[in-house]
Amino acid sequence: MDLTQRLAGKVAVITGGASGIGLATARRMAAEGAKIVIGDMDPTSGQRAADEVGGSFVQVNVADEDQVNNLFDTAFKIYGSVDIAFNNAGISPPDDDSIETTELPAWQKVQDVNLKSVYLCCRAALKHMTKQGSGSIINTASFVAVMGSATSQISYTASKGGVLAMSRELGVQFARQGIRVNALCPGPVNTPLLQELFAKDPERAARRLIHIPMGRFANPEELAAAVAFLASDDSSFITGSTFLVDGGISGHYVTPM
Repeated sequence: MDLTQRLAGKVAVITGGASGIGLATARRMAAEGAKIVIGDMDPTSGQRAADEVGGSFVQVNVADEDQVNNLFDTAFKIYGSVDIAFNNAGISPPDDDSIETTELPAWQKVQDVNLKSVYLCCRAALKHMTKQGSGSIINTASFVAVMGSATSQISYTASKGGVLAMSRELGVQFARQGIRVNALCPGPVNTPLLQELFAKDPERAARRLIHIPMGRFANPEELAAAVAFLASDDSSFITGSTFLVDGGISGHYVTPM
């Protein structure tokens, strides 16, 4: 199989595509032949990412219904289909912490960007995919959707649990319409978001790193490879899955020395 053509002819919409896992996935999918539409808040980095992969850029606030609909409708207008939706945009702000200290505005902001946006993006993508009778939706959840953490970010954790449950349900609901929906559950990934968070709290970083059996954080490219697999026909019998790419965190009892 020529993997450079595994996604040939497919149109992929990627939110949060200007950096981190989103950008790495845009590069990977473009290398496999897909046409890429980057959705992001930042017009400068978003356009730069789109130019790099020979795709298109649409500025979008993923918590805004009209803007999300415009993102997917624009992808369809430009390229004629919406085959892959990688609903990846998310935030992890410092004021989202323990339930004892996280106030309602911080809670709601994270829910809007991390969970409401996935609902909006799935709905907008499905409008096109149901007409086509095909499609692959990959929603970024997290390993914290299946495990508890004593270094809590309460709204982030709850939002990712919601993404996981919603992905499972949509995967079941739309399976016989030729549409697959899976939840990507990364472990900690070495992205600017994680670097910023841990730079402010080295102790928290150390507490988390020690629990990863592989002894390191993931690289964005490793997650991008998993997303490309879930987007491709190589995963044609996988839907409604909790697709863990976590370096062994969720499977370990005692971490190796």
